[in-house]
Amino acid sequence: METRIRQFRQKAGMTQQELADAVGVTRQTVNALENSRYNPSLLLAYNITKTLGKDHIEDIFIFEDD
Repeated sequence: METRIRQFRQKAGMTQQELADAVGVTRQTVNALENSRYNPSLLLAYNITKTLGKDHIEDIFIFEDD
């Protein structure tokens, strides 16, 4: 799954570690999400969305139909 996490995280002035701490995961998880190597749970996607100041999961996560 493609994401806009890096774009919005950098815009918010956050490091990967700061975002990870805010949502309760490791920095490696944030890195894997940013590089489309890991699909988050719905709860994690929601928490990242709210932490980055967005209202909709679709603002951050790009869902693709296969």
